[in-house]
Amino acid sequence: MKCEELLQGITYECIKGTTDKEISQVVYDSRKLTRDCLFICICGYNVDGHDFAAEAAAKGAAVLVVQKEVELPKDSDVTVIRVEDTRYAMAFISAAWFGHPADRLKVIGITGTKGKTTTTYLIKSILEKAGYKVGLVGTIETIIGDKHIPASNTTPESYLLQQYFKEMEDAGCEVVVMEVASQGLKLHRTQGFTFEIGIFTNLEPDHIGPTEHADFEEYQECKGRLFKQCRLGIVNKDDVHMEAVLKGHTCALETYGFDPSADLYAKDLKLVKKPGELGIDFTVGGKMNFDVEVPTPGRFSVYNALTAVAVCRHFRVEIPQIQTALLGAHVKGRIEMVPVSDQFTLLIDYAHNAMSLKSLLTTLREYEPNRLVCVFGCGGNRSKIRRYEMGEVSGSYADLTIITSDNPRFEEPLDIIEDIKTGIGKTEGKYIEICDRKEAIAYAIDHGQPGDIIVLAGKGHEDYQEIKGVKYPMDERVLIAEILKERRKTL
Repeated sequence: MKCEELLQGITYECIKGTTDKEISQVVYDSRKLTRDCLFICICGYNVDGHDFAAEAAAKGAAVLVVQKEVELPKDSDVTVIRVEDTRYAMAFISAAWFGHPADRLKVIGITGTKGKTTTTYLIKSILEKAGYKVGLVGTIETIIGDKHIPASNTTPESYLLQQYFKEMEDAGCEVVVMEVASQGLKLHRTQGFTFEIGIFTNLEPDHIGPTEHADFEEYQECKGRLFKQCRLGIVNKDDVHMEAVLKGHTCALETYGFDPSADLYAKDLKLVKKPGELGIDFTVGGKMNFDVEVPTPGRFSVYNALTAVAVCRHFRVEIPQIQTALLGAHVKGRIEMVPVSDQFTLLIDYAHNAMSLKSLLTTLREYEPNRLVCVFGCGGNRSKIRRYEMGEVSGSYADLTIITSDNPRFEEPLDIIEDIKTGIGKTEGKYIEICDRKEAIAYAIDHGQPGDIIVLAGKGHEDYQEIKGVKYPMDERVLIAEILKERRKTL
């Protein structure tokens, strides 16, 4: 493909050489340089691609795309393209390289602080019940037909995202449902195409820090970018930040929520409590009218289901198909019930910040447990404020907190636990500390009482524990199975 074809749709200046060059490959990782490639110099948090410009030229790269000055060998005939932002340019270059596959797919993007993962799976489940072939991109994995690819980022780099779109198109997918993280929007990973539908779930302070967002205002602004690159926005009318997120939007809008003035709204909520399972049923009102039951608890489960209904309405899915899909939908690590005992309920959830933990615990409290037991830790090399807040939330809403280790990364687990204890110390909540996560889970199971609800919070779908830069295998489902097997041996 010619270089000039790849540059269509972006503003650039050719400061050296010519754009009339044949490109063999698009590369943004210096370790993958090839002769006649187009190398995009990305400014990363730890590594700057501009530092490898000379190496790229020496290895025969045909074109360099840069946003600042680079030093090159004097005899190099490499073409240099200057753009304002190489990440932004990469999204358009990648889309062109793969033939703009998103233009032939209906891409549904979901942004918000929580609910993204569950809602993507719900939408996928419903649309597949209706006969659509659906690809998925999200926090847990990317799904292309029968292929499941573990995720490194909620929203992949633009080149990888376009590669996935191309593979999905080749696999016969008609629809793609994907999580759109604020970081992905900030780094322009979703530029280069237009979403068919953009969804806003909710917004609370999160992802604020040196390598994420400078402040809540930036976080909010980044979320809002989705509604400047979609045809239809479907938004949560109940969220207080809705108008701010939608500022400057260019799409048509529909709303959902509990507000009866929303286009789709939920009413007549009823809690469902079965052996080993907590759920809720409700009635959809507004532009559709029917009853729904979901096998997960609480108002946030209603929001997730209602969002999925709002999307699938535009694909003319029949009501019985929606009802069946919602009743059978389960998402790994999102209020995931794990059968352990007929006497108490144990579940795994990804709640890893104060807002999501409070929402989870207050929801479970509505089911009137004998005791609400919360097992959690906090990640290392992240804001200490999150630890204080999560400790305070668990101390306020759980009857017993078991403080343990999460992903300590390069911090000492006991130091993180001390920070959590600072937060829980502001409450009168009872707690114990068991640093080893398996031992903490075993303690919760061994001391479970009739009617208890035990929640393992923070890890969710993750199947590893990150310590000193190494990810060690650790899946809570496996830990639970091992604990139960060990207990049977001692009987």
